[in-house]
Amino acid sequence: MTDHLNIKVETYKLTRRGHLFLLALIFTVTLIISGCTEGEPVSQAPATSPNINIKDQNTSSGIFGDDGLFADDPYADGRSIGVNSFLWRASLDTISFMPVSSADPFGGVIITDWYSASEAPNERFKLNVYILGRALRADGVRVAVFRQILSAQSGWRDVSINDDTATKIEDSILTRARQLRNEILQAQ
Repeated sequence: MTDHLNIKVETYKLTRRGHLFLLALIFTVTLIISGCTEGEPVSQAPATSPNINIKDQNTSSGIFGDDGLFADDPYADGRSIGVNSFLWRASLDTISFMPVSSADPFGGVIITDWYSASEAPNERFKLNVYILGRALRADGVRVAVFRQILSAQSGWRDVSINDDTATKIEDSILTRARQLRNEILQAQ
């Protein structure tokens, strides 16, 4: 009888330890996940304010450098995007004639919908713009261009495009980004 009672007591201790361990694990995971959230809620539209501010040169750069854990926020409205703000705004300005299908300012991706010019309704284009970092550099933006032509037999079909087309769009974005940066520097 005492052996049977000892087994029940040991089982109860193991079960109670298991529950305490599970509670501690859930608490730890919840704490980690809540610490990972940052910025605007996903349900809000991205901020596309034309007011672009750069970091004041006299401010401290945070504990771990410019892109560090406690870096100062260089944006006047308190919001932060994950990529260079000049490249982001310049990209939107440069492709403003095309309908934007998706824009992610935290990931730095802009995807347009298909666009046909009124002069060539049987030809359409689509762009994917990738902003690759927080620095305003020549290699900070990449553009992928897609072209399709309408044929009577098979509908829209993919057609190759000149290699320099994407480069010309990237150059336009970089030129516009430099203009935006210079406007801000001259205003200060």
